[in-house]
Amino acid sequence: MGVSDRPRIGISSCLLGERVRWDGGHKRDSPIVEGLGARVEWMPVCPEVEIGLGTPREPIELRVLNGRATMITVESRRDLTEPMARFARTKIEALAAAGISGYVLKSKSPSCDPDRGLFAQALRERLPDLPIEHEEQLHDPDLQTSFVARARAYRDTHHV
Repeated sequence: MGVSDRPRIGISSCLLGERVRWDGGHKRDSPIVEGLGARVEWMPVCPEVEIGLGTPREPIELRVLNGRATMITVESRRDLTEPMARFARTKIEALAAAGISGYVLKSKSPSCDPDRGLFAQALRERLPDLPIEHEEQLHDPDLQTSFVARARAYRDTHHV
C-alpha cells in the first residue's frame, strides 16, 4: 500500500507522543500508533498549542456558563472559548481542504473529548459524516480495521 493509498487521519498530537499536554507530557497510545500507523497518514493537531498556549501551561477546564460550554484556565480564569472557536473553524476548513478522512480524538481533553470538547464539537458540526473515534475505542484491532475502512469510504465519496 503506497502513501497515497492511506487515508489522512487527524489525531490529537499527544496520542502520537508529542509533548504538548498541559504538564509538558504526552499520552502516546502504542496500540493506535503501532496498529494504525502503517495504514494511515497522520495529521496531528493540538488545539491548545495551536491557539498559542505554551507547554507546560495552566490546566484548562470546561464549564457551562449562561447555558453554553466555556473553556477556562483553572487558576487565572482566562476564558479561551472564543479563541478556540476561531481556531476550530479555521483548522477544520484546512483539514477538510487537505482531504481528511477520519479523526482520532483524545478523551477527557477540554478541546478533543468526543462528548464535551470544543474542537471535537466543531469538527462534528462541520463534518458530520467524518469517521471519528476516541483513542480507547481503537485499542481493538477489529475496530481499527473497521475505522480504516470507514475512512477510505469517506475519502472515496468526499474527496476527488
